[in-house]
Amino acid sequence: MKVAALRGATTLDEDTRDQVLERTGELIRAMLERNDLHTDDLISLVLTATDDVRSEFPAAAVRAAGISDVPMLCARELAIEGPSNIPRCIRLLAHLQTDRERGELRHVYLRDARQLRSDLRE
Repeated sequence: MKVAALRGATTLDEDTRDQVLERTGELIRAMLERNDLHTDDLISLVLTATDDVRSEFPAAAVRAAGISDVPMLCARELAIEGPSNIPRCIRLLAHLQTDRERGELRHVYLRDARQLRSDLRE
């Protein structure tokens, strides 16, 4: 097994606790399903949110999805002006153990976050 990283992101229609929980949960579930991963494969998660997400920590959504024994860190996304500064965006970087090659991993970009990495296969 080797260490690899997966990226993903999603957006909210509005900054509410329910949407943070729903959309972040959807993101982590999609990442696990698309890559045939189990929570035991996860080493750590780094979650970021844009400045306009204040209603809940994205890590709370991961814990609500049943992943509570993986180290997590939440941080603020840089407020850079330009096309990559998507409103109400939550991003996820997952470190994991896998036998797969890097090119076999499927990153997950949902909703308006798809524009961040349209070059990656879903």
